Amino acid sequence: MKTSLTLLSKNVRAVLAASITVSAFAATPVLAQEDTADTVDNNDVEKIAVVGTRAAPRSVGDSAVPVDVISDEEFKNQGSTDMVSMMQTVVPSFNVNEQPINDASTLVRPANLRGMASDHTLVLVNGKRRHRSAVITFLGGGLSDGAQGPDISVIPAAALKQVEVLRDGAAAQYGSDAIAGVVNFVLKDNAEGGSIEARAGEFYEGDGRMYQVSGNIGMPLTEAGFVNLTAEYRTSDPTSRSVQRDDAAGLISAGNTFVANPAQIWGNPEIKDDIKLFANLGLELSNDAEAYMFGNYAEREVEGGFYFRNPHTRGGVFDGGTNEDGEALLLVGDLDGIDQGISCPDVVIGDNVLQSPSYALIADNSTAVGANCFAFNEMLPGGFTPRFGGVVTDMSLVFGTKGEFANEVGYDVSVNLGQNEIDFAISNTINPSLGPDTPMSFKPGKYIQSEQTLDIDLTKPIDAGLYEPIYLAGGFQYRHETYESIAGDPASYAIGPLGSQGFGIGSNGFPGLSARSQGEVSRHNIAFYVDAEMYLTESFMLAAAARYEDFSDFGDTLKGKLAARWQMTDSFALRGAYSTGFKAPTLGQSNVRNVTTAFGTDGELIDRATLPPTDPISVLKGGEQLTPEESTSMSVGLVADFDNGLFMTVDYYNIEVTDRLSTASGIKLTDDDIAQLLAQGVSDASSFTEVSFFTNDFDTTTEGVDVVANYSMDMWDGETKYSLAYNWTSTEVDQASDNISPYRVRMLENNLPAVRWSFTTTHETGDWRFLGRVNYFGSIYEDHLDSALDIPKISSEITLDLEAAYAFADNFEIAIGAKNALDEYPDENTLWDTEVAGAQYPVTSPIGINGGFYYVRGIYTF
Repeated sequence: MKTSLTLLSKNVRAVLAASITVSAFAATPVLAQEDTADTVDNNDVEKIAVVGTRAAPRSVGDSAVPVDVISDEEFKNQGSTDMVSMMQTVVPSFNVNEQPINDASTLVRPANLRGMASDHTLVLVNGKRRHRSAVITFLGGGLSDGAQGPDISVIPAAALKQVEVLRDGAAAQYGSDAIAGVVNFVLKDNAEGGSIEARAGEFYEGDGRMYQVSGNIGMPLTEAGFVNLTAEYRTSDPTSRSVQRDDAAGLISAGNTFVANPAQIWGNPEIKDDIKLFANLGLELSNDAEAYMFGNYAEREVEGGFYFRNPHTRGGVFDGGTNEDGEALLLVGDLDGIDQGISCPDVVIGDNVLQSPSYALIADNSTAVGANCFAFNEMLPGGFTPRFGGVVTDMSLVFGTKGEFANEVGYDVSVNLGQNEIDFAISNTINPSLGPDTPMSFKPGKYIQSEQTLDIDLTKPIDAGLYEPIYLAGGFQYRHETYESIAGDPASYAIGPLGSQGFGIGSNGFPGLSARSQGEVSRHNIAFYVDAEMYLTESFMLAAAARYEDFSDFGDTLKGKLAARWQMTDSFALRGAYSTGFKAPTLGQSNVRNVTTAFGTDGELIDRATLPPTDPISVLKGGEQLTPEESTSMSVGLVADFDNGLFMTVDYYNIEVTDRLSTASGIKLTDDDIAQLLAQGVSDASSFTEVSFFTNDFDTTTEGVDVVANYSMDMWDGETKYSLAYNWTSTEVDQASDNISPYRVRMLENNLPAVRWSFTTTHETGDWRFLGRVNYFGSIYEDHLDSALDIPKISSEITLDLEAAYAFADNFEIAIGAKNALDEYPDENTLWDTEVAGAQYPVTSPIGINGGFYYVRGIYTF
């Protein structure tokens, strides 16, 4: 099969093989491959090997910008199975945490590269832009609030040949979103052989049991092509690291025996039937042309916990306000209507409303008063805790052709189709306004993100009398996006007969999207780019790029980049880059409607509506049309390659982003606000306690240092490899409007570890392989309960990962291992008194809250 390297002239092949910079500047990256030794001398390719792999290099020293190249083996040799968690293990500047109770974030977890939001990283597959997830992270720990990035968890590790992580601003090459960098997942392209892997594991606590089976096979497609197929199936049980809530314990002490223990579950959600399918095909059409096609289908069901609804205090369900004496009253519905027929008595709650004589009157349905007067305590005497989740479906198809014309002009023309759908589900809850007729499970609606892209990329080496030919690239892109909202089942948003009596409207916890709010919005954009790379001398390389994009909904932009690399001595090289970038507001951010349950600014559980910034409610509170985020990025680094085999890269980066997009902190609606909106015909204005909307409301400066080092040596009748990966990141909010609270600023600056590093050692001898990895996570402030609680800092932590493998034959290996082998937990929440809401540990701790995880896996290759 002809690769893009073999389609270029001999001199250009040498340049591309020796420098990954082309992958940072060309529209279709030409990636460092294991087989580059067949084309150029090994000394021309600077590599830093990864522990546990014999495949592609970890970093490429000849690049003008920092690029990590991670093999498929490194992903496999760890306890994590979800791609997001796998990336965190191998890339220290890539951060992700668990999302035990966090609305849609539980379904698609946000991940952060180099301290930026999850949608500031552009994701590619085989060099082609990956479509976004339909999930918008409404509760993202401050930093990722409102982000809408791709769902990389649908990519199975078994399908990967390698992964490149470009840790530098790249919007001038790839377009919107590449502010923090680019992650490119390269699919396997073997025409023969394959593997089958089965793994199982569980946490030391005995929960969270996981089973996974995956397989990959390569087959010929005639004599001139390949078909490579991958399938993966996974299930994972939920976990619980909860203690009984203080309010729930108080209810039990007062005699309410219907309250669950624990009333609220903090832990990993249940993953049901997680199916991932990937296919990669290629066919040589001639000596100078080939066709390719790849795509995926994935589907998984997720269900997790939610907040406990106290049977005395939950607003819109149980809380009826107070009487003249200041006594708390139960919310009682008059089924025949207020002032119509039989009236209902006031029910004073006291320590246990179930023991109240007035409650006994309405709970006795054999009487006229009892039959007419209704409280949800009759259905749910111990309160209730909803179960929230949904089904995520993802699919894509990319096809195209690439090759070279007779005049050495390379081409790549492709069409890219992608779609992601989230079908929400919530159970063990009610629509309070429907009273006793409410169902207890709902389908609140769907969001669908669809994208179609046409790419035309051209390349040309030009001999200008320099040390190497100038490598020129340019191209055109057309992209069309659609964001569709589909209404939930009618009961999930119905305004029932009790809605006028103070009972909440819609499925409690996640009200359904109403029929009048559903719809479809779309936009398109066109882009032109050009870039060049040249070696002015044997030791000095210079590269430049520019990109123009025009969006149908907010206008055009022009961005650029300059990069250079100087080989100072045989052992040391200096590299650096400067670029401007942007991120366009997504269609979801501009148009989504959502209501979520969160802890408000006063610490109470409330319904917070996220509305389009141009909605009348948003406009009343300061909302306006969104504009793109703008960025400037610079990096400077040192590459060291010593004769003793030690290889090291040290890179400093600085990213300034203005007009950053985020959701505004929750804004309370006053009685006057509601009256004004109702007068304007906004009928649902009284349904929300707080509102939020997307806004360009703050500027930040993020700086950091990445260090990657590797050394290998022969010892103990085998080979031992050492690898260090270190990241320091600091973010400061330069300015923010009143919509961004001081507590949100704290989360933006301190919700991720300032320092993360991992030191990995592997030793291979005979049929044995051993791995040890020490991980350090710096301290953070947690966004506890999505609110502005004044909580202490979470201490730094160190964890240890271990794995041992034995090859019983050339094609069969058994591995056992443990992630967080010493069973480390973050600081307990006991110091936080009643504000923990039943969480034994800070739930977004970088090391997780579940403790040690052990696993076994068997791998058969053929």
